[in-house]
Amino acid sequence: MHLFDIFVISIGLAMDASAVSMAAAACGYAQGPRAVFRLAFHFGLFQFMMPVVGWFLGTVFVSYVRAVDHWIAFGLLVFVGGRMVWEGFSHAEECLHRDPSKGFTMVMLSVATSIDALAIGLGLAVMDVNIWYPSALIGIITCAMSVAAIYIGKRLGAALGSRMEIVGGIILIALGLKILIPALFGAA
Repeated sequence: MHLFDIFVISIGLAMDASAVSMAAAACGYAQGPRAVFRLAFHFGLFQFMMPVVGWFLGTVFVSYVRAVDHWIAFGLLVFVGGRMVWEGFSHAEECLHRDPSKGFTMVMLSVATSIDALAIGLGLAVMDVNIWYPSALIGIITCAMSVAAIYIGKRLGAALGSRMEIVGGIILIALGLKILIPALFGAA
């Protein structure tokens, strides 16, 4: 897998956490450097860890699915991307009811926004990609985009957050097609 592909996947996966970060800022939460750090750090950390967990799970099953690995990677990316697009349309202009930068709410949001990364880790395992570099890049980009989203959310409001999820979903679906089409036509 090329660096550009990993970078694009990282941006796509960071969209969920960025949308939550933006909504938190637009709803009046994530005020002050401590709250910004907590959100960005936890989103980045969970986005780093979940692909590793998914990759380890995937390596157990990779020998069983080698013949259809391109379909699995495509299916996971389309599933994750489609879910992000769906959520982007269904959660438009929704304000958070609890401060997402504190306690159990922060942990639950960190897990919820990184489940997609678990699925991507599974896909990277079947594609026989070493997980450490992509996982680190996913975590770093998520952290940076979350910080940027908080500052954008303070200025532009919650409406932009759902659009970020839609864009991220479209990016992941396009990457799924980029993996599937060459495999189907022998150009892999």
